[in-house]
Amino acid sequence: MADPAAQSPFISSSAGGGSSEAGGRDLKGAGSPQSCAVRDLIFWRDVKKTGTVFSTTLILLLSLAAFSVISVVSYLILALLSVTICFRVYKSVIQAVQKSEDGHPFKAYLDMDVALSSETFHHYVSAALVHINHALKAILRLFLVEDLVDSLKLAVVMWLMTYVGAIFNGITLLILGELLVFSMPVVYEKYKTQIDHYVGIIRDQAKSAMTKIQAKLPGTVKKKPE
Repeated sequence: MADPAAQSPFISSSAGGGSSEAGGRDLKGAGSPQSCAVRDLIFWRDVKKTGTVFSTTLILLLSLAAFSVISVVSYLILALLSVTICFRVYKSVIQAVQKSEDGHPFKAYLDMDVALSSETFHHYVSAALVHINHALKAILRLFLVEDLVDSLKLAVVMWLMTYVGAIFNGITLLILGELLVFSMPVVYEKYKTQIDHYVGIIRDQAKSAMTKIQAKLPGTVKKKPE
């Protein structure tokens, strides 16, 4: 099941309010636990959990924007080690003073089975191979111009990205992307009807323009209407 935040800009309003409501019911239907967890996270269902993830990742990205990757990773490891070592020493001192035999404070975590089974490994490898093969097929189709319109779309997007790259670097784009991911779904959920209406108008105009361009291009394979 796809994430509603990813699908929301492409929900058509041409069929009226009924289609939007049906789409909303489908998006809220059953799905994998992972997709439900991601949806709850970006829609701020649990404010404390989402706030923790959002603030942590944002601080990490801002740190990467200001310092090198090596420095950020080193400081993170040092911070984590400082916490665990201090806690270990503190618990040892408490046990020595109180004459208790509680043992290692992280024993429960040390006894956890973190080994990756071969079945799980092969499952993730197989899932990754499906996406890799799909990406390779799409790359060949675009670069070898199986469909002229699709290849021209890619060329236009890459041309626009040269201007984006001249203004922003990768970390800045990641920061902006995170801000959009944690804000746009909530905004869309609140103003769904209005956004669907304007997105539908834009989609109709874009389809009309692409149809006219495709009709004028020589040798273009005619696509069947959806």
